[in-house]
Order: sequence, then structure tokens, then C-alpha cells
Amino acid sequence: MPNQSRPKVKKSRALGIALTPKAVKYFEARPYPPGEHGRGRKQNSDYKVRLLEKQRLRAQYDISERQMARAYDRAKKAEGKTGEALVVELERRLDALVLRSGIARTIYQARQMVVHGHIEVNGGKVDKPSFRVRPDDVVMVRERSRNKSLFQVAREGGFAPDGETPRYLQVNLKALAFRLDRDPNRKEIPVICDEQLVVEYYAR
Repeated sequence: MPNQSRPKVKKSRALGIALTPKAVKYFEARPYPPGEHGRGRKQNSDYKVRLLEKQRLRAQYDISERQMARAYDRAKKAEGKTGEALVVELERRLDALVLRSGIARTIYQARQMVVHGHIEVNGGKVDKPSFRVRPDDVVMVRERSRNKSLFQVAREGGFAPDGETPRYLQVNLKALAFRLDRDPNRKEIPVICDEQLVVEYYAR
């Protein structure tokens, strides 16, 4: 399991991205790394720049280093650019798509929903956040979980993303359900990352 011991606001500031809605507010007030020397000038080596970009991508999907390395290995075998294939590979995770659909507010909440058995795919319970959703798969909140207050909020759009729902998803929040219409395109995926630097990190 990824290490969640570090407060998410501090982690967000260290990585230069807001990982939760709460972090956005703090980020606007303190747009520099945490700590006594957060505002100081730092020398960044090529290695450090690539490492930071890899950590940023990992954090946005809340995955372990082992999961990231496995996703990279699969992306290397895919057609096209490895970096773009890597982000698409991560985006097809069940927890990531639960977040994008607006059923969950954060990736951490989406992971918890899946682990606690609230989500089903094509009618069968799936409790692995790393489950890879395929085009035409239908994902929904299980019948027995729908009356929970968390999902009542989701049904009314309380967790819906600020921007448009990604075009690769067909979402029905009232039914607490969505379908992956097709594989995502990298430019449609709302993650902040220069994936080429991540590829260079692993290819070193």
C-alpha cells in the first residue's frame, strides 16, 4: 500500500500539485514547498527533475512504486509513445475512473470505496483499486451501498469534477453508474505530468 503517513497538503506543496480539494486552498496561499527553506532557491539535477515528475504522477494515482513500475513495463509493450501509454494505463484503473466519474471526491476516497466492496463492474463486485477497466465495461455502486450518505451526496453531484466529465466516460450520476466508452486519449486525461520525463527516469 502507498505510504499515506505524510499530510496530503504538505505532500501537495512538495510536489507542486494539489492532490485534494482542501490542498487547493492551501496551495493558493503558499505556492512553494513546505519547510523552513521552502522559498529558497534549489539546485535541481536532471535526475531530481525526472524523479519529481515520476513522484507527481504516482501521487495523482496514489499508487506504490511497484505498481508504477509494472504499469511502465506494460506501457513499453504498447503501440505509440510509451509516456502516453503509461498515463492511459494508469487512467484505466478502477479507482481512477470512479474519481473521474464524480462518484468520489478524491482518489483516496475512490480507493476506499472500491476496497470496501461498494463498487461492481458488469454486475460483479470488484474490490481491487488496480482493476483495469476495459471499453464497454459498466461500473456502478452496488445496490446494497446506495443508501449510504456518501453516495447520496455523489448522486446529487456533490463530488462532480469542476470541469467537464472526460469524454471517454458515459456517466449517469443519478444511477451512480458509468461506462468506459473507449480507451482515453492522453490529452483528455486531467493529470499534471510531463510523462516523457517519467519515461526517461525509468529508462536511465
